[in-house]
Amino acid sequence: MNSINRVRRLTCQVRIGQVLVGSQAPVVVQSMTNTDTADVVATVQQVFALAEAGSELVRITVNSAEAAGKVAEIRQRLDDMACDVPLIGDFHFNGDRLLKDFPDCAKALAKYRINPGNVGKGSKGDDKFAFMIRTAIEYGKPVRIGVNWGSLDQVLLARMMDANNKAAQPLPVEQLMREALIVSALESADKALELGLPAEQILLSCKVSNVQDLITVYRDLAQRCDFPLHLGLTEAGMGSKGIVASSAALAVLLQEGIGDTIRISLTPEPGAARTKEVQVAQELLQTMGLRSFTPLVTACPGCGRTTSTFFQELAGHIQDYLRAQMPVWRLQYPGVEEMNVAVMGCVVNGPGESKLADIGISLPGTGEVPVAPVYIDGQKDITLKGDNIAVEFTDIIERYVHSRYGEGGAKRREETSRVIPIRSV
Repeated sequence: MNSINRVRRLTCQVRIGQVLVGSQAPVVVQSMTNTDTADVVATVQQVFALAEAGSELVRITVNSAEAAGKVAEIRQRLDDMACDVPLIGDFHFNGDRLLKDFPDCAKALAKYRINPGNVGKGSKGDDKFAFMIRTAIEYGKPVRIGVNWGSLDQVLLARMMDANNKAAQPLPVEQLMREALIVSALESADKALELGLPAEQILLSCKVSNVQDLITVYRDLAQRCDFPLHLGLTEAGMGSKGIVASSAALAVLLQEGIGDTIRISLTPEPGAARTKEVQVAQELLQTMGLRSFTPLVTACPGCGRTTSTFFQELAGHIQDYLRAQMPVWRLQYPGVEEMNVAVMGCVVNGPGESKLADIGISLPGTGEVPVAPVYIDGQKDITLKGDNIAVEFTDIIERYVHSRYGEGGAKRREETSRVIPIRSV
């Protein structure tokens, strides 16, 4: 992993199930299901898929008696599948009643998410919030106090707008809205502390849908508290727009040491896997050098020298293959997630990039000799040709992983010589 100039913000450390969040713990990847939680089979399947993809926390909607009544069963089925990913309950409007009526749900969840703007108004809202916090205390559960731009506490906002109008130098409306988000989170955290919830069981978030607003809000929030912060651009959008917007906002904050858990809130394409948001979150952290999850492929973008699409197809095949192997590889081959693989398309940068990778292949460009040298640990090892290059290169990677990261691989990882002697052809 490349070293970067980044000082991590110091926070309290919160335990969510078996996952540590905050302080110097790694930034944690979170995701959320979009199934009806009352549908046990669908929800279990999606939680399992998200966990297999690498989500370390999974949030589920708890919005009805039917949903709350199934949470304990969902937890048990996941345990039976040896899937211990912590489940987070997402509560709005009626969380106090659901936690009261379904104590098994309250026990099964690893964390509660409470949105102050959707708990309730006035003293009734205060009572609901207090009940949820006392329930968290009773069962030893951490709480994320999650404020959202689209559901900001209107009573608090009206109070702040009235005070702002009377101020000698009133804040612009946009700045006042950002301040209201932060105040809502901090005041709610103070209420939770007063009720007896330990600081080590509180996380905060202030989500908006605009990149610059998110950066500004979290910079300010990080200076005003030492609670762990959950990052996410809410309603990020679909496809490349959602990926680019989330990455642009979160990368700035993460580089400044702000953020302890992240979620990429993508709107999935119709029929697309929910796991895409997990993949994007992992790749963001990995390309920034903050964590490693799966071997990544370096591949050239293509140009007039690479009129064939073969190198593109091979790069995609290898990346899919590496990701598909990780549920097994991460258990059998410690450290394999940091492996670098290069799939290059011509002689200009191909050999050089392949030598810099742990293992790389330089495919022939248009008009070049139809052979593909493979480099292992910086040394040319074998030259492939013919119609089976994809299969042969995949086999070479498989043997390399076993040799370098399997039993006895630690010693070999320190060696600079070739790892896998393969007869040249």
